[in-house]
Amino acid sequence: MKNFLMGTVALIALGASVPAMAADLAARPYTKAPAYVAAPIYNWTGFYIGGHVGGAFNGSNGFGGTSDNSDGRFLGGLQIGADYQFAPNWVVGIEGQYSWVGSNNTNVLFAGTGLTYNLNQKGLGSVTGRIGYTWGPALLYVKGGYAYSDYSETLVNAAGAPVAFAAGTKHDGYTVGAGLEYMFTQNWSGKVEYQYYDFGKTQFSAPTALVAFGSSKNDEHTVKAGLNYRFNWGGPVVAKY
Repeated sequence: MKNFLMGTVALIALGASVPAMAADLAARPYTKAPAYVAAPIYNWTGFYIGGHVGGAFNGSNGFGGTSDNSDGRFLGGLQIGADYQFAPNWVVGIEGQYSWVGSNNTNVLFAGTGLTYNLNQKGLGSVTGRIGYTWGPALLYVKGGYAYSDYSETLVNAAGAPVAFAAGTKHDGYTVGAGLEYMFTQNWSGKVEYQYYDFGKTQFSAPTALVAFGSSKNDEHTVKAGLNYRFNWGGPVVAKY
């Protein structure tokens, strides 16, 4: 009986000490789960200004029995525009652009007449709409609209004296093109694009000696690389999950 009582007392004492021992153990540290950072969705909505450089190439059309100068020329210029992103991967926009064109004195000598025609193109301008599809920082687009050719033209005789003429050359035309633009940061983007300009035909109605030579098409092929600074509205959009 004595041994039984002593064993019971020891068991009770052991049970009482367990909570105290547990209280002395260090609490398990709390580790906060790492925060999930959503990737930004690039926002093309907003205004932009920029510049470009590239090359311009005349079409291969010429007056009958003659050949026009179709050598490539350097160009450089400025652009300004605005874009709107929707749906959510489509972008529509409008852009105004002007390119100064390098030396372009196209001289055509009409055989048997002693007359030389000169077309000196100084620049190319355009106002175009564009629509494109964006994924990540890239935008693939097509564009088209109004085009303007800044030029002067003369006709001279063999002595170099000016001759009155009527040729029907046009300053106004149309342009179409396509390009790829890439957004390096939310405010800077670079692009490469091809743009075609068509200003109709030059066809002399006077002097009568030039009528038989037919017409020459006035068109330009250009390739440009550009850089834009973008005034984006609201910055990048953050994806929600």
